[in-house]
Order: sequence, then structure tokens, then C-alpha cells
Amino acid sequence: MCPAEVAARAHNNGVDVWALSDHDELSGLPEAAQTAQELGLQFIPGVEISATFCEKTVHILGLNIDPQHEGLGRGLELVRASRMVRARQIDERLQALGLGECYAGALTYAGNPDLLSRAHFARYLHEIGACRSVQKAFDKYLGEGRAAYVPVQWVSLAQSVEWIQASGGKAVIAHPGRYKYTAAQFDALFEDFKALGGEGIEVITGGHTPRQYVEYAQVARHYGFEGSRGSDFHGLESRIDLGRLPDLPADLTPVWRDWL
Repeated sequence: MCPAEVAARAHNNGVDVWALSDHDELSGLPEAAQTAQELGLQFIPGVEISATFCEKTVHILGLNIDPQHEGLGRGLELVRASRMVRARQIDERLQALGLGECYAGALTYAGNPDLLSRAHFARYLHEIGACRSVQKAFDKYLGEGRAAYVPVQWVSLAQSVEWIQASGGKAVIAHPGRYKYTAAQFDALFEDFKALGGEGIEVITGGHTPRQYVEYAQVARHYGFEGSRGSDFHGLESRIDLGRLPDLPADLTPVWRDWL
């Protein structure tokens, strides 16, 4: 779905404050902002930066950023270059598994080679019947430790937070419940993020279960993080539709408090 379609869906579902946060990319923000204005939606420009912490990938949201900030733009160019190399390596591994050339098919879901991700490969594998669902594609081929998983060294946690802050934005840890960290590694992630100036954590998100809503609300309270709520919407196959999540717990300070 293009940014205008996502904005329209958010509006039709009753959303009144909406952020677009593509992975490592800002190009959709002008269209998103324009459509949101036409529909009467308050728009928050965002981005989701791929970072590496404890040798694993973590996604850091930048919310209310300046899309024109040169430092942020240059940094994201470096991240996208790593993403494209990784996509070619994933394709090679899928071919070695007898699944044929998947790069072109995955690209139809991304549109831009710089933005090709595991999710796009997963959608294509589902489309051709190699897996019963997008999630099964991760479970069988693309998830960490699976045959087509390609590790990559993204930017550091410190660098991602620095770019977001320099562009005037607020740094937020996206969907922490999806990361395969030990308890000690999670403690280190939250402590380091807080020390670097990170301000928020996603609590209510399409990537969490109801039990994790409770768990990460407690993490937010313990570390003094503001709470964020986001659908993690990646198209019609997403687990949660736009505007269909429960509210944040009333005692948490929402990341968007000062922007309304």
C-alpha cells in the first residue's frame, strides 16, 4: 500500500493522530503528510532505524523527526546500502534451498531495492505457496537461525539515537517483545538506551500479545520511559489493523503528549 492509501485507511478506521515510520527510509513522508492534511489527520513524521545491539537487530523509532535533516538522511543511505546487500544474500540462500529466484518477486512488494526486507521475501514465499502464511515463512526460512537468515551489522544503538535527536525527534524502542534477548541483555538494552537519551518504548503494538502489553507497560514504568502505541501495520496481511489497538495504560505518559 502506498502512503496515501495507508493514510486513507487510518482515517476511515477512526484514527486522528497518525505516524508513518518506514524502515530506514523517508521518501514516503511527503505523500503521507499531504494526504493526512487533506483528510484532517494530524501527522507525525517518523522512521524506523535498523540498529545492532548485542549482535542482534533492534528497531529504533524516530518520531516527530525533521525529514529534511541532512545528517539523518545521509545515515539512512548507509543503512539502506546494507539492506540491499543482505537482500541479494537472502535470495542466494533461498535459491540454494530449491525455491528459485525470489528477488524479483519480493521486490514487487517493496518497489525499491534499497528497502527490500525479509518481510517482502516472506510475502512472496506465501504468494507462491511455499509457506501457509507470512509468519510461517519466517519460522521456516527467514527467522534468526533459519537457513535463509542473513545476519547483518547495522548501525549502533548510539548512532541511531544520535541521528534521531539531531533531527529534532524522539527515540523509541519499537516492539521490544519481538527481540530474542536474554533478561540480562534486555536490561542492558533499556539501560543503555535510557543513558543515550532514548525517551520511549512501544507498549501497545501489533507486534505484541496482550500479555506483553502488561509486561512492557511495567518496563516503561520501571525505566521512566514514555509509552508508545503503534499498529506495526505492513499491509492487509498485518495482524492488527490501523486504529484497532487498545489504549495505553492511563498512568503512562504517551510519547505524543507534547505534539497534540
